[in-house]
Amino acid sequence: MSEDRFNLSAAALRYRELTLFFLLAIAIAGAASYFRLGQREDPDFTFRAMVVRTLWPGATAEQVDRQITDRIEKKLQETPYFKWTRSYSKPGESLIVLELLDTAPQAEVREIWYQVRKKVGDIRQTLPPEALGPFYNDEFGDVYGSIYAFTADGFTLSELRDYVESVRQEVLRLPNVAKAELIGVQEDRIFVEISSKRLAALGVDAQAIGQALAAQNAVVSPGSVETRDNSVALRVTGQLDSVRAIAGLRLRANDKTFRLGDIARVSRGYADPPAAVMRFGGKEALGLAVSMVRNGDVLKLGADLKRTMARMRAELPVGIEFEQVSDQPGVVSLAVGEFMRSLGEAVAIVLAISFLALGAHSGLVVALTIPLVLAATFLGMRLFDIDLHRISTGALIIALGLLVDDAMIAVEMMHRKLEEGFDKLQAASYAYTSTAFPMLSGTLITAAGFLPIATAKSTTGEYTFGIFAVTTMALVISWFAAVIATPFIGSLLLKEHPVAEGEGPRVVFDTRFYRQLRRTIEWCIEHRWIVIAATAATFVVGILGRKRGPRYVPFLGTLFIYILAMNLFGLIPFMDSPTSNLNVTLALALLGNLLPVSGV
Repeated sequence: MSEDRFNLSAAALRYRELTLFFLLAIAIAGAASYFRLGQREDPDFTFRAMVVRTLWPGATAEQVDRQITDRIEKKLQETPYFKWTRSYSKPGESLIVLELLDTAPQAEVREIWYQVRKKVGDIRQTLPPEALGPFYNDEFGDVYGSIYAFTADGFTLSELRDYVESVRQEVLRLPNVAKAELIGVQEDRIFVEISSKRLAALGVDAQAIGQALAAQNAVVSPGSVETRDNSVALRVTGQLDSVRAIAGLRLRANDKTFRLGDIARVSRGYADPPAAVMRFGGKEALGLAVSMVRNGDVLKLGADLKRTMARMRAELPVGIEFEQVSDQPGVVSLAVGEFMRSLGEAVAIVLAISFLALGAHSGLVVALTIPLVLAATFLGMRLFDIDLHRISTGALIIALGLLVDDAMIAVEMMHRKLEEGFDKLQAASYAYTSTAFPMLSGTLITAAGFLPIATAKSTTGEYTFGIFAVTTMALVISWFAAVIATPFIGSLLLKEHPVAEGEGPRVVFDTRFYRQLRRTIEWCIEHRWIVIAATAATFVVGILGRKRGPRYVPFLGTLFIYILAMNLFGLIPFMDSPTSNLNVTLALALLGNLLPVSGV
């Protein structure tokens, strides 16, 4: 081993105090990061769809389609990353859903929506003058995770709405709240109901009554009074602002003056039919829907809402009650908790296997390395703004079975060299020079297996990016832990077995199984091109035979494993060389792909 070659494991043992400081700092920072990570059910992703709605009261569906929908759709086809539009034309209304390609970059979507508004605005003069809009909605992908239903005894819906609005103002002050909207609000209306017989008897035109109401409530500038020093604006009164005022409106017909309330029934009510109705417990209700800011902490939001709503419950008058009908923070708490329990179970299983396979001391080294890797991963997630959700926690579970490999390889090599008589520094240095770069290449190759997820320019890739990010981060961190933390911890827990002066390295592994395994591996390395060619041929034949399929795969697969096991244990008397055994194994693998299929 070259002494001047840089060796991370040797450096970790030479500078113990510095190594211990960094390990403790990472462990503490990682533990703190875990408790500060945001928690949610799913990661954020961009909704690449917009709704364009235009109203044209009185128009038929054909008129709406020809003069509004068709013109807007043709303009929308100029949108960058245009995928398709789906339109609905009905009497008095045009509704168009515009969707972008999944390849539309997330950072450009907002700019694209601005371009849509600008392009449609350019053709506004070609639409019918009576048309209202177009109106745009690019936020209907927002999720209202917490919804409260308010009911009232002894209060009208209008009075209830005022109280719910006061609660909404309090909720909007919370740091993780993006929007708070009222659901089931019914617009107030004042109804003037007149008998057609009475109108005919009085000779009053219903249209004239409507014009009189509109003229009385018209908002126009009455002018101003100009003086030498000031200009005083005039204000007029008399607008109709109540049922009583409308009922007292004086009308004149056939040289007679009378009150509107004398010939009509004036009453207050709600729009009929209502645009939206919410019921809770069999009663009419109003809903308060709350959505969270992007990259917010849903559990923190849930705790803040719980405190705020408890305070508001005490401040609302008797008769107004509310209940939570949608509780996303509770759902997320259960979901993340389930994933974390799965992660804990996976950690326990890996640790148990480590103790059984490596022994108490070596298993303890791996057992201490795994939490350190997880802590460093949590720290990295915190730095890169990756929250805990079903994607990131799932990636941690996937990575857990992989990140222990490097630590096991390093501690096993170090343990073996200690058994042969090396001191701790020599054993750690040898483990680094012989295994570090093969481990690194294997780690990078494994991480590259998740690269298609990271490079997928689509909504799916955006949603699942955490799998690549967290898995790659955990695997790379595990390599650094294997070459730095594992040798350092191993030097504290593993014992040296020095040899007498003048003796060579102690032979530790000299079993029949080990010798046979080593001969097989050495033959494969010496004849690497034969092994590579046979593997490639098996792969190609397997692809070509997929449609036909291997009929006897279960039998041949079992026979393959049996012959390989007998080869390693040296229990096949008529095959005394690894070459013969390997050739038979490869031949069986090829034969299994070539045999025809029938019903399997």
